[in-house]
Amino acid sequence: MRLSTERQNRDLAKQAVHTAATVAQLDRDGLVSLWSAIMDSPTPRGMSQALLHAFLSFEVQQRSGGGLTKADMDRLKRIGTGKVRVTAPKMAAGARFLREWNGATHVVERIAGGYLWNGKTFASLSAIAKEITGAHWSGPRFFGVNKTTAVSKSPSVRPKLGAAA
Repeated sequence: MRLSTERQNRDLAKQAVHTAATVAQLDRDGLVSLWSAIMDSPTPRGMSQALLHAFLSFEVQQRSGGGLTKADMDRLKRIGTGKVRVTAPKMAAGARFLREWNGATHVVERIAGGYLWNGKTFASLSAIAKEITGAHWSGPRFFGVNKTTAVSKSPSVRPKLGAAA
């Protein structure tokens, strides 16, 4: 029984270089031998079978698809060195930003041509933050905008312009 399992693992490992679907059929011994064949290194100590499946499935898929693009590789290098520049997300027209400053609540609405605050249109959130505070601020930081900020366009949860929160 053991011999047939080893032979099956070896055969599946050869096939897995060409298709990710066969990776899911491998048992732990098959995954370990596939790891050695693909990665040219021993399997990391303590790596679970589920994690081996995930890593090897990804590796087989990306190799069969021609690998990662140069832009993806460059981004991964920047992430590895900590040189990733975080940019504010693009907000759709209709998004609203709320900020309390010195006892006053300021509501800004994203419109097609920029941002609307107190009846005036501004090109950026930073320009509005400067108007409000009198000092230079990062507009996205001042209004608490980051990549995980969820902006609702539902009228039931959006404040009305000029309304106090």
